[in-house]
Amino acid sequence: MNKVLGIVAEYNPFHNGHLYHINESKKITGSTYTVAIMSGNFTQRGDTTIINKWSRAEIALKNGIDLVIELPVLYAISSAENFADGAIKILNSLNIVNYISFGAEIADIERLNTIAEILNNEPKKYKYFLVKELQKGLSYPKAREQALLSYLNNDKNYLNIISSPNNILGIEYLKALKKYNSNIEPIAIPRLEKKHNDLNYSNNIASSTTIRNIIRSQKFDIAQKLMPKFSFFNILKNIEIGNIISDLCVFEHLIIYKLRTMSTYEISLLPDVTEGLEFLIKKAANSCNNIKEFINIVKSKRYTSTRINRILLYALLNVYKSDIDLSKKVQPYIRVIGFNKNGKSLISQISKSNPDLNIITSVKKFVENNNNSYLKIMLDKDIGATDVYTIGYNMNSVSNLDFTNKIITI
Repeated sequence: MNKVLGIVAEYNPFHNGHLYHINESKKITGSTYTVAIMSGNFTQRGDTTIINKWSRAEIALKNGIDLVIELPVLYAISSAENFADGAIKILNSLNIVNYISFGAEIADIERLNTIAEILNNEPKKYKYFLVKELQKGLSYPKAREQALLSYLNNDKNYLNIISSPNNILGIEYLKALKKYNSNIEPIAIPRLEKKHNDLNYSNNIASSTTIRNIIRSQKFDIAQKLMPKFSFFNILKNIEIGNIISDLCVFEHLIIYKLRTMSTYEISLLPDVTEGLEFLIKKAANSCNNIKEFINIVKSKRYTSTRINRILLYALLNVYKSDIDLSKKVQPYIRVIGFNKNGKSLISQISKSNPDLNIITSVKKFVENNNNSYLKIMLDKDIGATDVYTIGYNMNSVSNLDFTNKIITI
């Protein structure tokens, strides 16, 4: 019987560590097919993808993925919890996925599951510790980390697990699997590269953050060693045609303009804006014209740079708290970005196993026939995000690519 592997990814950009993760996951699970739930043009840490979703889908299909499904932007740029929740909702709804594999700094499913169980059930003792840590003025992620350690009697076996970004995402996947009573089996693969934001590299392995910095510095001889051949040359092609977006700073004047023209009340409606933060955001927007300076003004022990980056992205893309709330209530559509021969077979299996699913292979047809107002809002945000993204191109800066770009087929 064929087995199906699910992977949630940004592939920003696709590198040797990603290729290792796919191959190792297939080997461990014995899977015949692989589905990737991939972020669109913006990322969970409040940044842009360096190349667009169609280019990244093509690279993924050339390197072992069979079917690429877009993670709607309302999940893709959200907190780790909502990011993972949306991805698992999609994988679970396909009714054909046997495994989900994720990279982790410490690939110990048993310990990750212990933490996921605590966070899923939120025992009274844990809640007590969490409130206590928040009262110290810590950011929510840091307060949660400290509360978990206190609840686990400061067991050193859990110290590094709770503080590592990929472990945190892995825990959120496990939480979501429990929430939806999913039969999908989780697999954790140890990361070959160093920490998520480590700027060093060794041999042919480096983090996505490192590789993006290398590309920005035009050190292409180094970048070529760290990426599969097709991924590297796809990047070069995008540079040649002016379709590279280095980071969110490309849009900084648009963002500052937007914040300056918003009232403090409107800013308060953005996700992650709490406790009067809108006043500080407004003050910062009125006193600077670049993102780095803005973040230095706003960030604090309580408000991390990543959280502020996401807030800036919400402002740029017109995403409000009501939109994130909507994303938590709705069963998302299945937006197909690309597939190969195996992937085409998978789409057929998915249609048969869950005939009620909204599978989008043509945005135009879906827009014309869809009667679900929630899905309309969700798709409008995806379309709008692509239209904003292409403003950053040096050439061929056109809108409506979600309608005009064809599905990538290999």
